[in-house]
Amino acid sequence: MQAIVVSDNADERDFTAYVLRRAGFAVAPGTSLTNIAENWLENPVDLVVVAGRAEGLPAGISALRAVTEAPLVLLTEAPTEAATVDLLSAGADLVLSTPVGARLLTAYCNGLLRRAGGIPPFTLPTLDLGEIVLDPAARTVRAGERAPQRLTQLEFRLLYVLMTNRDQVIPFDIIVERVWGYTGTGSRELVRNLVSRLRSKIETDPGNPAFIQTVSGVGYQFALPRR
Repeated sequence: MQAIVVSDNADERDFTAYVLRRAGFAVAPGTSLTNIAENWLENPVDLVVVAGRAEGLPAGISALRAVTEAPLVLLTEAPTEAATVDLLSAGADLVLSTPVGARLLTAYCNGLLRRAGGIPPFTLPTLDLGEIVLDPAARTVRAGERAPQRLTQLEFRLLYVLMTNRDQVIPFDIIVERVWGYTGTGSRELVRNLVSRLRSKIETDPGNPAFIQTVSGVGYQFALPRR
């Protein structure tokens, strides 16, 4: 298991990293949630922990949630109820008031990872619709004769939902529920950004999509071009 620890306080960062290493994690330092999000494709991890002040975190959380649903734990000193609600609403999985004991932090992180496991992608069948082939085990998609493209967790979930409901219009709210879960951390803008990234991987002309089609004001549908 791999984890990233973000903190502007060296003592907090070192202690949190020590606890996670004792729990079996390979731990790397991170500079910010936004930076982690920008580099997620090259450096994905199983767990993200932020230790420090809560100010300014919602924007970083939203950036991270646009690319991954990896468990996110925030450790902050005496957070108010309003701040905790804002952080959870933005997409944090857990907000803990510091100091937190090593055993308790380990138990919380392990619990989140168990719940985040869900159905392993390798148990899902390959979806072969001829021109588009989605491989859950490898988490890749192949369009025509092009080389397979690696997908993020969110990209995979969205494409799986669309392909398993071929020719059906999936409303924005249902996409948010299926891709981001029931926490409401998704939004129409996040869905649009996710669709844009998917189109860049499977469409010959992303500006004039043939597979992932927009149904104005409603949502999206997956369709194969008619010949």
